[in-house]
Amino acid sequence: MFTPPLTRRALVLATGLACTVGLAHAADPVWPSQTIKLVVGFPAGSSPDLTARALAEPLGKALGQTVVVDNKVGAGGNIAADFVAKSTDGHTLGLMINGNMTIARILNPKVNYDPLKDLAPVSLIGTAPLLLTAPADAAGSTPAQWLAQARQSGNKLSYGSPGVGTVAHLGMELLKAKAGIDPVHVPYPGNPQIMNAMMGGQIQLALLPPAMALTQVRAGKLRAIGTTSAGRSSLAPEVGSLSEIGIQNYQLEIWNGVAAPAAMPPAVLNKLSATVSDIVRSPEMRARLFQQGWQVVGSSPEGLRNRIQSDTKALGDIIVGQKIQVN
Repeated sequence: MFTPPLTRRALVLATGLACTVGLAHAADPVWPSQTIKLVVGFPAGSSPDLTARALAEPLGKALGQTVVVDNKVGAGGNIAADFVAKSTDGHTLGLMINGNMTIARILNPKVNYDPLKDLAPVSLIGTAPLLLTAPADAAGSTPAQWLAQARQSGNKLSYGSPGVGTVAHLGMELLKAKAGIDPVHVPYPGNPQIMNAMMGGQIQLALLPPAMALTQVRAGKLRAIGTTSAGRSSLAPEVGSLSEIGIQNYQLEIWNGVAAPAAMPPAVLNKLSATVSDIVRSPEMRARLFQQGWQVVGSSPEGLRNRIQSDTKALGDIIVGQKIQVN
């Protein structure tokens, strides 16, 4: 069937309509349209790296694109966070720990990104309390007796942390005020070195992730004093909370989550959040993350944003109160 040529007016209208449709499509593209980069600020084999690699494959399958893990190590994860914040390709995400998303700039004003302004929360993946740990031969036959001895020892005791400004360091400074103890801070490169130092008698206490410390506790090489959770944690059910030995109003958790650049469109963030949450809440992934030492959450962007704001306030108060700063 013959179709007559378009009149000039009809051609103009048709062209305008095509342009309008094209612009609408450009403003609302099908996402993702290319490989997704999941940036991690810690080396291969670290806890954030293991979580990222556990998430990458199912996330890629759910979104129909490959997800590659990119380790950008340094500055306690802040190099990776800054990279994510400044990414403009629309397909870069970050698997981050709470320090990178909350107190980075409070600790060091020279940090090149603002966690509250430059990162868009996607989903809180998992949380975990810390475990107050001591050498196996520490004084006192019960946690309460240990605490009494620690109070009497003053600054003769020392504690280890993975460095100034880490959650373990800030948590111990808060614990000193809450528990009436006064151990001296000794920074180490990481938690494995802290445990070795404790087993070797160089330090007398530390706040450690349960997944790491419980192996040595159950082997009789270290001693668990209590968890920093409000009640007993499913990650360490045999260990009482610190509140059980009289340390009141003390609760501390580490956590990890997925973030995107602040410019990521809300529709993409919501799609990502729902997908990530569904993945981590699945029975298989929940069990896998539990083995890694995480209590699965899988939150909305707003849920993670609320957690960021509350932790920024709580940990920021410790930093300001104790005048802690990292240069």
